[in-house]
Amino acid sequence: MQRLRLASCAAFHSTSLQSELLASGEVEERAYFAQMAREVGVGFRENIDPRRLVFVDDEACVEMLGERDGVLAARYLDDAGQLTYLVAPNQPGWGSIARRDDREMKRRLKVVAPSALRAALIARSRRALTREAQGGLLASRPECSARDVVWPWQAYGLGMLTSLALISLALVPGLLFVLIHFLTVSFFIACSVLRAVAAIRLPKMASAPVSLPLSPDVPVYSVLVALYREAEVVPELLVALGKLQWPRSKLEIELVCEEDDTETIAAVNTLQLHPCVELVLVPPSLPRTKPKALAYALPLTRGQLVVLYDAEDRPHPMQLAEALQRFNEAGPELACLQAPLEVSNRRANMIANMFGFEYAALFRGLLPWLAHSRLMLPLGGTSNHFRREALQAVGGWDPYNVTEDADLGVRLARRGYRCETLQCATREDAPEDLATWHQQRVRWFKGWMQTWLVHMRQPRALARELSPATFAVTQILVVGMVLSSLLHALLLIMVAGLAIELASGFSFGLWQTPLLVLDLISIFLGYASFLLLGWVVLRPSDRKGFWKVVLFTPIYWVMLSGAAWCALVDLIRRPHHWAKTPHRRARAL
Repeated sequence: MQRLRLASCAAFHSTSLQSELLASGEVEERAYFAQMAREVGVGFRENIDPRRLVFVDDEACVEMLGERDGVLAARYLDDAGQLTYLVAPNQPGWGSIARRDDREMKRRLKVVAPSALRAALIARSRRALTREAQGGLLASRPECSARDVVWPWQAYGLGMLTSLALISLALVPGLLFVLIHFLTVSFFIACSVLRAVAAIRLPKMASAPVSLPLSPDVPVYSVLVALYREAEVVPELLVALGKLQWPRSKLEIELVCEEDDTETIAAVNTLQLHPCVELVLVPPSLPRTKPKALAYALPLTRGQLVVLYDAEDRPHPMQLAEALQRFNEAGPELACLQAPLEVSNRRANMIANMFGFEYAALFRGLLPWLAHSRLMLPLGGTSNHFRREALQAVGGWDPYNVTEDADLGVRLARRGYRCETLQCATREDAPEDLATWHQQRVRWFKGWMQTWLVHMRQPRALARELSPATFAVTQILVVGMVLSSLLHALLLIMVAGLAIELASGFSFGLWQTPLLVLDLISIFLGYASFLLLGWVVLRPSDRKGFWKVVLFTPIYWVMLSGAAWCALVDLIRRPHHWAKTPHRRARAL
């Protein structure tokens, strides 16, 4: 009965009985391959020394790891120094071995468990994988790498601008005051208009039924999860990933850990992992960032579709199925699908509440409108579903950019690819304390600054590769949001100064009254557009207590402004430092 069930799954998934048997977890891999080796009359090798593998170079070893048919083989020097051949056969391979009459060949052939050979190949490829993760994008598209954040002409321009501002402050402070006002107001109004348009013209998202396609053409799906100091949430993560609806014989889940993160590795090793789950250890090297770890792991996967999750994520079980459905309906120009992120602990306190409100406005409002308008999509840092071919075409992740998601969104748009959004959400918890929230937001702001500086190295090329509308929206989204946050505190200070002058009986000049009115209008429009976009996308049940969000918005924006200034300092001091956001077990609220 069991054999019939597995055979049916193999026929249905267009795999083999062996693949389905191993993926089911009902048989231990090493025992299966050892028994099969005895059946076909060849030896079985259990332990493999990576240093004895024979390859032309490390790059050839990496290519073997990326074999799409799943068959691993390698030449190997045994303990006596004799050349042997290691192979982890697929189902047809057993028949080929059994039919061979060459006794010498059978003597030199050794069957190995796929996981053992794969582990040895990965160990042998460490240096090549690290080199590619660190310098792959830099070598292929140096103009898109954030290793050198500021190019010489940009440094010169920023220096000249700073000098001009200091000279103006000394000679014509009034003129500088007016110019800063208009600069601040222009960015505030631009961001406000963008939010307001998104709220007013938000497309109606029809809830299409989602089901796993009943087809043998279902592709291999690779799930990448970068973990660092996440021992506490590993059990919940594996439970959440285990609920994903996808054939286990065509699913590979890579838990990507830093090699010196002993606590997380120990937490993973204490659990009984499903055969489709693998622990990938990234050797310590600079930069210590999430995108570097992802770039290290990508060559180890074979999925046509790739999705990223964070350690605290609980994706909807049908999210992979919806992504495949959308990819099949669209052409190859659709490169990425962003699943919405939903905050599950909004009721914890006001920080979590505001964070959740902001996420709702972004993932249920702004991003769907941008996708519907075919404009550049600033991706979220998790739940991005990629066509592997498109991801590799743009150079993969930049290991030096601390918001690799925003950078990838711009690079995909520059190459003519589209990004859209999904309906099936990923739930996660928001930060509940100021320190954690601040640390996360500083990293985001710093990464957006990096992204803008990188893609504005060649402004003409950027404008040529993007449509005029996309170019304008990109400026508003990337630099506009950052500058408006940076200048918000200054704007409040200037408004307070003008108000104090007015209250003290000082007579206003011709320019002061209009400036004060303009400042107040821009602040009001900024708050109003932020609240409008969030209100439009909230469910009726989530609108309860909305007045608290309204009252806390000015405080929250001051918090954002403080984080933006800290990000600017951090960009100058340590541009590639990844500020780790600690996570804890989810709690139901």
